[in-house]
Amino acid sequence: MPQLIVLPHEECCPEGAVIEAESGASVCDSLLNHGVEIEHACEKSCACTTCHVIVREGFESLDEATEEEEDLLDKAWGLEPHSRLSCQAIVADRALVIEIPKYSINMAKEGHGK
Repeated sequence: MPQLIVLPHEECCPEGAVIEAESGASVCDSLLNHGVEIEHACEKSCACTTCHVIVREGFESLDEATEEEEDLLDKAWGLEPHSRLSCQAIVADRALVIEIPKYSINMAKEGHGK
């Protein structure tokens, strides 16, 4: 089973985490199934950007993003070249190092940001 290595995130995963992920599962589902409460306002239907993650290692093992995902990512807070929507990124057979951005567009709109 490939591992998801989650870098520390102040709210979702303060200590970071190492998760045994199932190949074929989305990064979002893998995180949620292991207690990392990543936002997913659209219930994982590729309709928002709240589950945005940055894949620090293993990005090339993921399938390419669809045009729909790319269009949504353009609206994500803190977009980087290796950004993905975790509901659309499917775990393959390699370990992934995941960073959850400090803010999501949802948090910024609701005034949670500092």
